[in-house]
Parts: sequence; C-alpha cells; structure tokens
Amino acid sequence: MTHQSQSPAANGARQAISAASEEPASTENPASAQDLAGSNSLADLAAKTQAQIIRTVIEGGREVEQFDPERHRLKVAALDYGIDEAKRIKNWPKLEEAVDAKIDEQRRFVGWWDSAVREGGRPNKNLPSTREVSMRDAEKLTGMRNQRVSDLGKRLTNPDKYRLDLLGAEYRAAFLEAVQARGTTGEDEWFTPAEYIEMARAVLGEIDLDPATHEKAQETIRAVKYFTKDDDGLSHEWHGRVWLNPPYAGALVAEFAEKMVASWNAGELVAAFMLTNAYTETSWWHALAAASSAVCFTRGRIKFESPHGEKCAPTNGQSFFYFGTELERLWEEFSDVGLIMVRSP
Repeated sequence: MTHQSQSPAANGARQAISAASEEPASTENPASAQDLAGSNSLADLAAKTQAQIIRTVIEGGREVEQFDPERHRLKVAALDYGIDEAKRIKNWPKLEEAVDAKIDEQRRFVGWWDSAVREGGRPNKNLPSTREVSMRDAEKLTGMRNQRVSDLGKRLTNPDKYRLDLLGAEYRAAFLEAVQARGTTGEDEWFTPAEYIEMARAVLGEIDLDPATHEKAQETIRAVKYFTKDDDGLSHEWHGRVWLNPPYAGALVAEFAEKMVASWNAGELVAAFMLTNAYTETSWWHALAAASSAVCFTRGRIKFESPHGEKCAPTNGQSFFYFGTELERLWEEFSDVGLIMVRSP
C-alpha cells in the first residue's frame, strides 16, 4: 500500500478545521468539521462558519458586531488551503470564489481591528464577549502584529490589484488575456450573459446590428444583421439599433470605440449599447463617455461565457455605454446592474 504525504498547507487547514469542531457547541449552531470538510463550495464554507465568526448582540438598544479572532484564523487557514488546491488543479472558478471569500473576510477583520482594538491595557479575560480588545490580546489571538494589519489594510484599499495578486500568475496567463481578446475565434470567445442582452433589447426595442460577434452568440443576441471576425465589422457601415461587445485584444477595442462614436455623431445610429471593461485611464473610454448619453458602471464583475458554457470574470468591472433617448427605460432595466451616470446636455 502506498503512502501519500500531505503538504503543510493541507495539514494546517485540516488542523484548523479539526480545532473548529472541538470547540464547545454554541446556541448559534456552528458548522461541524464534517460540514467544513465536505463543503462543495468555498462560499458554503464561509456561510457555514459565519455564525461563529461574527456575533451580534444588543447593547444600549443598538446592534454591535462582535468578532471572534480565533475563528477568523481558522477560516483564513481553510480559505488559503482552498486557494492552493484550486491553483494546483487549475479550477479557476473555485479559485475566484476562494480569493473573493478571503478578501471579504480580511475586510471584516481589518474593520474589527480598526474599531475594537486599543493600545495598552491589561489582557481581557472575557474576550471576545466584550467590544473593546487590548492590542496585546488582539496580537496574541490573531498572530498578527499591528503593523501587519496596517499593511493588509493598505492592500485592501486597492482591491482589484490585491485580488489579481492573490489569483496568481497562472490564472492571469490562463484567463486574463483570453478575456481581453474574446473577439477572436475558438476558445478565446467570451459571450455576454443572456440577462444583459435582454436588458439591452428591452431598452433598444430590437437589435438591428451586432458588428462584432460569433455565430453561437447570435443564438442569444438574435440581431437582424451581424458581422463576425471574418466579415470585419469595422469595414462596414453601421445603422439602426446596435449592440456591441467588442474584441478587447490590443488596439481593436479602440478601433471599435472610434467607429461607434463616429457612427453616432454622424446620425447613422438610432440607438446603441457598447460593453467594455471599465478602463477609465484610456482615451477610447473617455471618447465613448463623452459621446454617449449615459454610462452604467457595473456593481462587481460580469462573468462572461465561453462557447462551451465555461464562465470567467475579468479582474475589474465593466461599463455599459448607452447612446439614445430612452433614459427612463434605461434606468428601469439597468439600475440594479450598477451606477448610472447621465451626461449633462
């Protein structure tokens, strides 16, 4: 019989889960070790341990969050193990899930530290049943010095960059470039989810033209006329009501943005939507913003779909540029998608 050795990360996570299961049962019905180990989703793990990590009490007629630092350590250890395993087996959706859960947990941790940890003071024997915690207690329970927490807080002020760092180089190589080049054929095709297409259709009334698409994408978009990569949509005139999710490779997105602005300003379009990454540092993004009637900044990131149903989200949010007069209908359809900004007359 062969013996397989376990990595330190795996052992650490299993010890963390084991330690969690040995704590006395509480009235909050904490997750068991079996629940944690058998969870099919890292988000499930987060949900099952949530009651043990954040406790709410009534104090002076108001709710006060009570944070359990020891439970935080166990949860982060389990998430780190999940991140390492997802990278090892190249399960990118699970990696995204674990990284996002870790960032959310770290935000709560830093928020607790900033609001409850105080310098000096004697060790608090009643921790965590009281709100304030001495720094000495906090550093002992969390295993983190105040400077490390401060550094973590600074990283969390730029969540997109921090998330990309946690996802790692292999993830970036596998998906980031593919998402930015999803106007090409084969496995580099990434389609807009149907729910957003239907929202755009409700505002436009109909989609007359999709100038940068794929045959399979048209099963959802159903444009009256469309151009694929082989048709070269940039070489044709655009008319009517347009839906455009352009290829993001290299200078192509800038060329499609320029074409959209020129077609709209020339009066060749009745109305249009253009979906891009929120690259607000680029000149083409600002050209679209200046010409469009409104911009919707997505809350979170859109998970684009491959021809085979695989999903992948870029590392930043997206922008829907709307060209048209149906601003009330735009608000009805897209207000839940994100922040809508209307250009002044």
